[in-house]
Amino acid sequence: MNRRLAGVATIATLILGILLSLQLETQKSVDLAEQIQVERLNQISGVLQSLQEENARLLEENTRVASELNRLREAGDTNPLLAAQLEQLKIQDGTIPVRGLGVKMAVTDSGPDLMVLFPVNTDDLCNIINILRFAGAEAISINGQRIVASSSVVLSGNATILINSVPIGRVGATTYEILAIGDPDVMYDYLNRLEVLTLKQAGMRVDLTKEEVALPSYKGSYYFDYASRTSA
Repeated sequence: MNRRLAGVATIATLILGILLSLQLETQKSVDLAEQIQVERLNQISGVLQSLQEENARLLEENTRVASELNRLREAGDTNPLLAAQLEQLKIQDGTIPVRGLGVKMAVTDSGPDLMVLFPVNTDDLCNIINILRFAGAEAISINGQRIVASSSVVLSGNATILINSVPIGRVGATTYEILAIGDPDVMYDYLNRLEVLTLKQAGMRVDLTKEEVALPSYKGSYYFDYASRTSA
C-alpha cells in the first residue's frame, strides 16, 4: 500500500512539475510579446515628430502640385520646358508609373513554418511608409497600390486592409510587397534599423533587397473642397 501511495505521489509530482513548466513557458511567451511591442514603440518614437511634420509637408505639396498640374495642362505641353516640368509633377503626383533604383521588401506573417505573435497590421504598414519617406523615398507602393500624399491605410471589418480604398490583403494571411524608389543604401539602412529586426522578432519572414523596381501609377482621384489656386 505504501509503495502504491508513493508511486501515485511521484506521478502527481511529475505532472505538477510539467504543469508549472508549461505555465512558466507561457508566461515567458507573453513577456516576450510585450517586450517586442515596447521595443517597436521605442524605436519609432525618436523619429515620430519628424515623420508627422514630413507628412504635413507632403499634403501641402500635393495641393500645390495638383494646382500646378492643372495650370500646365491648360497651357499645353508644346513648350519643351513646360512638358519636362509637367512630367516631373506627374511623378510627384503619382499619376504615372515610374521605374528606378530602390528597395524591395517582402513581409510574410503566415505559413506552416512561421510562429507569428502579432501579424502585420495597418500601424506596421504606416510605419514602413513613414520610414521610407523619412529616408527620402521618391515613390512607394504596397501590393500594387501607389502611395501618395492623400493615401489612407485602414482596416475594414476585422481583417481586410485597404490602401486607397482598395483591398490589398487580410491580417494574418498575406505577403506584403513594398517597393520604393530612392537611394537604395539609405532606405535599406533605415528599414533595417527601424523595422526589419522587430518584424523578425515577432516571428515574420522579411526579405529586403536593393534592386531596380517598377511602381504603378495612382488610380484614384484628387478632390479639393477648400484649397484653390492663388496668384502668388
